[in-house]
Amino acid sequence: MLSSNIKGVTNGFPLRIEVVKVVEKEVELNPDFLKSMFSKIDWKALVEAARAIGYTELPNEVDPSMLDSDDFLRRFHHALLQLHLEEGALICPETGRRFPVTKGIPNMLLHEDEVLISQRLMRLQPLPDSECPFNRRPLTIA
Repeated sequence: MLSSNIKGVTNGFPLRIEVVKVVEKEVELNPDFLKSMFSKIDWKALVEAARAIGYTELPNEVDPSMLDSDDFLRRFHHALLQLHLEEGALICPETGRRFPVTKGIPNMLLHEDEVLISQRLMRLQPLPDSECPFNRRPLTIA
């Protein structure tokens, strides 16, 4: 799962999913892999992502003991590895910026004005009014 790569964004995860097309790809079930990944997954974000693409078989709450259940492992495996966003967009929850997904590949490249903003934020310099795309209000950094 990805987060927004726009500098200065503090609430860029998880990206919302806008679905046009989802494909299911066959991937061999590997319980050891799933068990090793479990602690690295933001479960709430995975559940939200799965639901956004139409998969509602994951429980809201989990605990490590569930990894002993073959049924749970199959559901986890399906959501994590077999469902793929083929066409659509990933949307930053803070800025609303849409990152298009085409043929399963998200385009996370920033527009020129976003790069300019990022560079200014990195140097902690405010943007001149003429360069600020956010409602034409100047960006100030406290």
